[in-house]
Amino acid sequence: MSKGAVHDCELFKRHLDLVPTNSFILADKGYQGIYAIYPNSLLPCKAKKRCALDPVLRIYNREINKRRIRIEYVFGTLKTFRILAERYRNRGKQLHLKFNLIAGIYNLELGKK
Repeated sequence: MSKGAVHDCELFKRHLDLVPTNSFILADKGYQGIYAIYPNSLLPCKAKKRCALDPVLRIYNREINKRRIRIEYVFGTLKTFRILAERYRNRGKQLHLKFNLIAGIYNLELGKK
């Protein structure tokens, strides 16, 4: 839990010890500095000013974004539950229980497809 508005990258730094070793992280272009913190980070390459991105790098970006869009879709679906879409104002100790319940409902629905 975080008190107040904290950037996701800062939260990632604080909880780096919770990330399983040898796991990969998919990030968007807003996290360009994450590679220095966690070398197993995959993020799209940025084009330089007035210089087009190499075709190989465009394919690389497309492959990363294909995987990221699935994750963003899950986040969007989970946010249909108001408790996850808005600021959480209840006791922090119970948040993980509520989140696990919502994730279980999502997984149950996913299994029906």
